[in-house]
Amino acid sequence: MAEYAFTPPRTPGVRIIDSSERFPVRRIYCIGRNYADHVREMGGDPRASAPVFFGKPADALVENGATIPYPSRTENLHHEIELVVAIGQAGRDVSAARALEHVFGYAVGNDLTRRDLQTEAKKKGQPWEAGKAFDHSAPIAAIRPATRGHVASGRIWLQVNGGLRQQADVGDLIWSVPEIIAELSALFELQAGDLIFTGTPAGVGPVRAGDRLEGGIDGLETLCNTIGEP
Repeated sequence: MAEYAFTPPRTPGVRIIDSSERFPVRRIYCIGRNYADHVREMGGDPRASAPVFFGKPADALVENGATIPYPSRTENLHHEIELVVAIGQAGRDVSAARALEHVFGYAVGNDLTRRDLQTEAKKKGQPWEAGKAFDHSAPIAAIRPATRGHVASGRIWLQVNGGLRQQADVGDLIWSVPEIIAELSALFELQAGDLIFTGTPAGVGPVRAGDRLEGGIDGLETLCNTIGEP
């Protein structure tokens, strides 16, 4: 057996509700512009094109309840509350009709975004990594197994310091969870351990050091984090 030159980094994981086991994370996929009201607030046309996918590194995950350091090189950090789908079964070219067979469970996530860096990248036609894939950019609550039911509707919301910022229904997704899985699996071979952030509703906005973020989806564990100093 080959030896590594140094100790490999640990595998990132997410808590599973009512379990001592953790969900090992391989990749994080994200979909942009997946609520019509959010597409409009960002100046786009809902369902005018296929879903827009981007990624975050697995080690960008942040535990529920943790303090998140305000990231460098930005003056416009935004919150984006989202339904997260955890994949438990590998698949390529999965049909929408069978997509839910590949779902391990669901969680609440926050796609933190350095909006100023993302906006500048968009203007120049550049990738979004600097705006989306930075350290500590993927807070996530515990995963509720799909054996307790799939999530197709329910209130999704986010508060900052107790004030409501985002509110919609998961049923308002432009591309449903089965459609997202079908399209994503045509581009990449999904594997057990993948997470999919499914998009955020309207109301995204800036947060600052000291702000407390609390967000949830009906039936899932509420996600709470505080923004710390840089």
